[in-house]
Amino acid sequence: MSRASARKQILEKNSIFVKEKEKPLSSQGLFPKHLKRVYPIGLNRSSSSLSLSSMSLSLSQNSNDSSLTDCSATPLEQKISLALRLISSSERREVPVARNYQPQQQQQQQQKEQKQNQVSNDGELQRCNWITKNSDSVYVAFHDEFWGVPVYDDNQLFELLALSGMLMDYNWTEILKRKELFREAFNGFDPNIVAKMGEKEIMEIASKKAIMLAESRVRCIVDNAKCILKIAGEFGSFSNYMWGNVSFKPTINRYKYPRNVQLRSPKAEAISKDLLKRGFRFVGPVIVYSFMQAAGLTIDHLVDCYRYSECVSLAERPWRHI
Repeated sequence: MSRASARKQILEKNSIFVKEKEKPLSSQGLFPKHLKRVYPIGLNRSSSSLSLSSMSLSLSQNSNDSSLTDCSATPLEQKISLALRLISSSERREVPVARNYQPQQQQQQQQKEQKQNQVSNDGELQRCNWITKNSDSVYVAFHDEFWGVPVYDDNQLFELLALSGMLMDYNWTEILKRKELFREAFNGFDPNIVAKMGEKEIMEIASKKAIMLAESRVRCIVDNAKCILKIAGEFGSFSNYMWGNVSFKPTINRYKYPRNVQLRSPKAEAISKDLLKRGFRFVGPVIVYSFMQAAGLTIDHLVDCYRYSECVSLAERPWRHI
């Protein structure tokens, strides 16, 4: 073969190659015919694989493309278009969930706080924690009306001292339920009358089953009445003596939890020691402190109790007892 003919064949081959290169990709068989409409949206020639996420993102940005709903599309093209639309819509639905997560969490926290504050929103009075739904009504009334209220009358102070002494054998509920029986038996706790009780009267009170007081307890109350009269002669009244021990001003505590409330105090120990010197019986520091709480010499209502501010208001008034 001559050099001219060989050169002619090479030029013809190059011409065929150039023509083949200029043909559309779809006619070369690189991609199926049904991907022709998808390519402009999510398929890049340089990519080695088809990414569903890139397709769905492109579909969401071009959801109004009329070529996707062209009536001339083949059934296979319509199925691919529908599948891509479903992928796009599912990803779109996930976005609002992520955005609404934080507000939903805050709402749950608010509901939890409302539950914690439900007691105060029910309209019920908030009392000291030791007053529960199972507490006897007489005990609740004592808490609401008497406990922590400053007392200046000698008869009332004598009564509270006697009732506090009974705490060695009974609780407040049991004592308060028989309070009227005690008042009747001891003549309203008038120390002038009780101090004059003789053996017959003491045995009569001790024998009453409804009162349930041992003979030693009855004698103790009678002996304490005699001591109160001696103090009244020295200080003008038993009230003067008791309130003088606290400088005529109640001690106002600010306890938040029941565990903080004391069973005794240095002041109660000092008063107990002095009372014992004066001949009183059954007046240990714990009993004296219980008496001080009941008589308002010290305010031990918890700060969250509705009675706290009321008793503090009474305690802060100018001392008016003479």
